[in-house]
Amino acid sequence: MKIKSVLVSQPKPETDKSPYYDIAKKYNIKMDFRPFVKVEGIPSKDFRNQKINLADYMSVIFNSRHGVDHYFRMCEELRVPVNDARKYFCISESIAFYLQKYVTYRKRKIFYGNGTLANLMQQIQKFPEDKYLVPLSDVHKQDIPEKLDEAKISYDIAVLYRTVSSNMSDMESLGHDIVLFFSPAGVMSLKQNFPNFNQDEENVFIGAFGPTTAETVENLGYRLDIKAPTADSPSMPAALEKFIKAHNGK
Repeated sequence: MKIKSVLVSQPKPETDKSPYYDIAKKYNIKMDFRPFVKVEGIPSKDFRNQKINLADYMSVIFNSRHGVDHYFRMCEELRVPVNDARKYFCISESIAFYLQKYVTYRKRKIFYGNGTLANLMQQIQKFPEDKYLVPLSDVHKQDIPEKLDEAKISYDIAVLYRTVSSNMSDMESLGHDIVLFFSPAGVMSLKQNFPNFNQDEENVFIGAFGPTTAETVENLGYRLDIKAPTADSPSMPAALEKFIKAHNGK
């Protein structure tokens, strides 16, 4: 079966500089983007049940823009002042710059890593006496809590947003040869939106990024055809191109 179309379950790239577009051009393939999940904020009335007072935390750890957006949303809804002395620790420089949407960069204490948690922990451990707040989704990895526990850093997790399935009722079928997933929630959205989907009958290949996403694909009864990262395919575009090349040649 020759691959003619790919559906990437993520938002469309903001620029044309994407490895997916390079693959589409190189192999003359239709490349579409459609998020299978969306992020919703936790209502303030539900957040109060967590018994967390945002004003008590003078150090906040961000690992995503969603965390930034919903932290400041909740501060506004609960009328928590943005204290000039509050410190922000960001997993990457891009998230640190994103903070400028809410705070004046030069007036705040902002620290960031190189994209790895290990590097960010070096910044956090400079302030071992602080009590940290970690804004996260309702379903999240345990890597940040585990590293903070190892370093004996005091912290609390604030669940400020959740990932839910997108409404895809406008699509009668997937209509693509390959569908790529990047989170367990995305795969579960497939099951929810297309309960009668039969992978073999519709001749659809499924790709998954990350071990938990791959595990969800198989647990829900689908066949996993493309897996990343691997030793020879460290990214999803690399794994995708390898798969297409095997089927289409070139």
